[in-house]
This record gives sequence, structure tokens and C-alpha cells, in this order.
Amino acid sequence: MTLTTWAGNLTYAAARVHEPRTVEEVQEVVAAARHVRALGTRHCFNDVADTPHDLVRLDGLDPAVEVDAAARTVTVSAGTRYGALARELHPRGWAVHNLASLPHISVAGAVATATHGSGDRSRNLAAAVAGLDLVTADGSLRHLARGDADFPGAVVALGALGVVVRVTLDVEPTYDVAQEVHTDLPWDAALEHLDELTGSADSVSLFTDWSAAGVRQVWRKTRVAPGAAYEPRADLFGARPAPGPLHPLPGIDPVNCTQQLGVPGPWHERLPHFRLEFTPSNGDELQSEYLVPCAHAVAAIEALRGLGDLVAPLLQVAEIRTIAGDDLWLSTAEGGDRVGLHFTWLPRQAEVEAVLPRIEAALAPFGARPHWGKLFDSVGAPGADPRDLYPRLDDFRALVARTDPDGTFRNAFVDRHVLGTA
Repeated sequence: MTLTTWAGNLTYAAARVHEPRTVEEVQEVVAAARHVRALGTRHCFNDVADTPHDLVRLDGLDPAVEVDAAARTVTVSAGTRYGALARELHPRGWAVHNLASLPHISVAGAVATATHGSGDRSRNLAAAVAGLDLVTADGSLRHLARGDADFPGAVVALGALGVVVRVTLDVEPTYDVAQEVHTDLPWDAALEHLDELTGSADSVSLFTDWSAAGVRQVWRKTRVAPGAAYEPRADLFGARPAPGPLHPLPGIDPVNCTQQLGVPGPWHERLPHFRLEFTPSNGDELQSEYLVPCAHAVAAIEALRGLGDLVAPLLQVAEIRTIAGDDLWLSTAEGGDRVGLHFTWLPRQAEVEAVLPRIEAALAPFGARPHWGKLFDSVGAPGADPRDLYPRLDDFRALVARTDPDGTFRNAFVDRHVLGTA
């Protein structure tokens, strides 16, 4: 079976692809494998899930959604997509705290790579994990819960500790969200009022092409009580309300985008940028993202503006978002609040990879951490010690050595970027 990433930019090298239907079948596959990796919805742009040996697809596992109202949690199979989870939770009166821009991604894959949504007060999706079940190297099933000693290292683990088969997430009572878009925000206003901008709604995204003109669009998503009205904001530091629905890319029909114009609706129909039932992107694309401490946000943005002429010919759109900090060892938001600087590239991989070192060098003074599931050149500046970015990296390496001494779940990506043994 030939499999590629969602963007088609990488073909997985696996000799065997397994499609188990039960947890017991996953255990059998892992116990018999010399090297094995788990595969989610393949919405990644690098070889984080790749292996020349055995791949395990998780989308065939039992999709049952189990809500524990007393504990305020939900347990789902690893391959469940967030959009499908939302459609089960919302009618029961529950919600998760945030969603990424695409509802099409799997829970376990998003969690393992520290994927996030947006919001000054919203932590990344992995921070909602209350527990997980994973199949370890000998095929046994291990449960980890918040409070266990290994838990902070096992949530964002890049598949290096085992095959996660079930995830338990925190939930909260359902809520509505109103989404509105403003256009043409001057850079001077954006940088002067950046904290006010990102704090002006529960989720805020600034879309730009790094040109001199400014921020093209500001998407703001505000929580409201179910059934409550919402009064859209007329002015946003000089940016104007959009006269109609917009797509983040200029000239693209917004039919695939979630409802805008300040019309309140269920959280899962507003927090993502794109609707579950529609194609989520403008054809082929590549993605990169770097996360820097919010204290360095303005300086990092200015550094990228200085590279505008370099990146613009390869860029579809860039997005700026904030993420609240957490305590998960390999989370890109571990230790404090971050701003995410995201690039959606044209599908010209060789040219994109050639400019990534320039971007990383420009962002290195600000402690930039690359998103684990997207294209990047190195963790930190070339030749730098990744432990400078991840203070608990030695603890994670020790956890891998203790739980998977034979390297059953290791691959080239983990060796190269995390374990330092490429």
C-alpha cells in the first residue's frame, strides 16, 4: 500500500501497513514488529511518522465516544478526528476548550505533535489530555493519567514511547462562538497594539504575506452563551469590518470557511477556520511554523518582515496566533505563553527548504521552537543544543531509554531531532 502525507510531499517508506480494528490487534502488531510507528490522518509535512518497517493506521479502531460527566472527560480512540468528536460532544452538552484551524486531524496525532488552536488563554490541544492508553514495545497496554510521574513526558511524545490507542480529554459545558473578520490592519497599529489585539477575543489570527502594507485580515472568535446575541466590533485599531465572508487567501471562494460576520453558532462550527464537510485547503501546500515566547513577539515579527522579499515568492499566506503555556516536556509551549508564526507555502519543497535556515537564523535569538509536524531544518540554530530550547529534553531521553530500550518506536526523525543519535 502506497501512502503519502496529506499534502502529497512525502511518500511513506513502510514495508508493511497494518489496519487493526481492535486494540488487541494493535498489541499483536507491535509485539511482532522490530520497528513500528503509528499513523494518524497524515496531516504532517515531514517524516515524523515515517519508517521503512511497519506502520499502524489507527482510523479503523472502535470510534466510540465515552463521556464521563462526573469527571468532565471524554475518552476516544486515537484515530478519531476532532470534527467527528465535536459532533458527538455538542449534542450531549459538552465541548473541548479549543480546536485547531482544521477539524479533520486526529486526536492522537495532534496531541503527539503539540498542535494548537489560538488564544491568549487557550493552551494547545495536548494540554487537555487527562489520560492515555498506549501499547508498549512488548505489546502490553499501559495507562497513564495526569499526576503520574511519566505523564508530562508521554503526552507530546512524537510516537517515541508507544502506539497510543485511546485518549482521555477534559471537556466543559458547550458554548457558542461568534466569528468576525477585519481587513487591512496597518503594521504600525498591529505591533503597537499586539497584546490588545490577541486579547480582544478568545481566539485571534492575523493573516499576512509579510509585505509592507500590513496585516490583510484579522479573524476574531469570541465565546458567547448558547443562544445569546453578539455585537460585532466596528473598528479594530484602524482595520475595517469585512463586508462579507472571506477566505484567508485573497480571491478564494470562502464557501469552505466557517461562518463569519459575527453570527453566533456552536463552538465546533466557528473555532476551526474550515468546515469539516469541505476540502480544507487551496490545493497543494506545505507548512512551517515557529513558536517564540510572547515577550519576543514584536521583535520576531519585525525579523520576519525583514525577510519579506525572500519568503513572499514562495508564500500563500502567513498566520500569527498566540498559545498559552503548559508543562508538557516536548510541547512547543512548555514553560510559558508563545506566539506562533505560521507559513503556508506553495508546493515548491526544495525552494522552501532552502529558505528555512534563513528564517530559523532570524528567529534563533528569540528561542524559536519549530512545530514538530511541519517543515523545518533544525531544532534551534544549526549546531545549537536543543536542550537550550527544551529544558526537560534529558528527562525525555531518559524516559525513552527506560521504556523502549530496544528502539522499537524510534525512527530517523526522532533520532535526528530529539535523541541526538542520527
